Amino acid sequence: MGTARKPGDVAACAICGKPAVRGAVVDARRGVDAFPFCSFRCQTIDLGKWLSEEYRIPEGDDQSEGVVVPDGDEPGRT
Repeated sequence: MGTARKPGDVAACAICGKPAVRGAVVDARRGVDAFPFCSFRCQTIDLGKWLSEEYRIPEGDDQSEGVVVPDGDEPGRT
C-alpha cells in the first residue's frame, strides 16, 4: 500500500529540480498549484515539450501483439 499524498508534500520539480510543494499556490488568479512542478513557468515548459513531441509514450515491448499472421505463414513452421 502506498502512502497518501497530501498538501505540503515536497518533491523535486520535474523540469528544474527545485523543491515543488503540493498545494502551494503558484497562480493567485486561478488559485491552483503546479505540482509536480515548482512554478507555472516549469509547468508550461513541460507542456511545450509534450506538444512539440519531445516527450513520447513508448510503444509496448511486445511488437508482435496485434499482428495477424495468415494461416500457413506462421513463423517456425516448415
